[in-house]
Amino acid sequence: MNALTLPDIAAQASRQALPLEWVGMCGIALPVLFDGQRLSAKADAGVSLDDGEARGIHMSRLYLALEMLEQDNLTPRLIRQVLHHFLDSHEGLSNNAYLKIDADLLLKRPALISPLSGWKRYPVSIEAQLKNAMFHVELKIDVSYSSTCPCSAALARQLIQQQFVDDFANRSLQHADVLAWLGSTKGIVATPHSQRSQAQLRLTLDDFVDELPLLAVINDAEAALGTAVQTAVKRADEQAFALANGQNLMFCEDAARRLSLALQRCPGINALQVRVVHAESLHAHDAVAESRWRREAE
Repeated sequence: MNALTLPDIAAQASRQALPLEWVGMCGIALPVLFDGQRLSAKADAGVSLDDGEARGIHMSRLYLALEMLEQDNLTPRLIRQVLHHFLDSHEGLSNNAYLKIDADLLLKRPALISPLSGWKRYPVSIEAQLKNAMFHVELKIDVSYSSTCPCSAALARQLIQQQFVDDFANRSLQHADVLAWLGSTKGIVATPHSQRSQAQLRLTLDDFVDELPLLAVINDAEAALGTAVQTAVKRADEQAFALANGQNLMFCEDAARRLSLALQRCPGINALQVRVVHAESLHAHDAVAESRWRREAE
């Protein structure tokens, strides 16, 4: 008895001839390597179906091509190779290929003062396409930080000034009395409000970039803000964090401008979109600011 040939339904002609822009799979679990770290990731992989007469694509070929990401460090060059493999395996069917990788980058961050350190999570997304033979890569990175409201800080200072006037009116000032007043809740009657905030960064890379600048972008963003959220801390670190917040008062507009100006100086960045979200502790809504920048053609 002869073995029956397994049917290939995807190779059959479509009942309705129509090209499709994107066909593929979403949420594929896979490990990827970045800077020596193995990350748990999810990938979306797809190609265009330009042959409108074809019933479908070969999704298993896309899936198997993703194994290339397990072997080498994640770079634009490797991503380009995967996309070329997508197209080579769909010759005659597809002209464009797409790949998106979502992962959490774990970085060990030191405390501000003490020798402690801890792991911090940075959600990252890499979106790449090979379209009309042109390779394009975008990065999305989320960075958390603390923001202290300048208006709230000014109002708190005014209340403290008024309390000082009330407590020391018509009295001779003694150093010890003022020092004790400054260290008491009676004297510091108000504090400004702060909120955990998030910077959502979207960057388009230049074609010549050899490495994904995730670490450089994160470090530059946190340096520009000055108040990155912490991991393990002692009281000295918490005090240093309070000082950093007091020296980096910012509205969402300030944060967006700081980030945009800092990241424009990063090499290998062709375009930038910044969106900052301050999860207000005063209001039940969030404060949001956005900025866009694109390098002018030389």
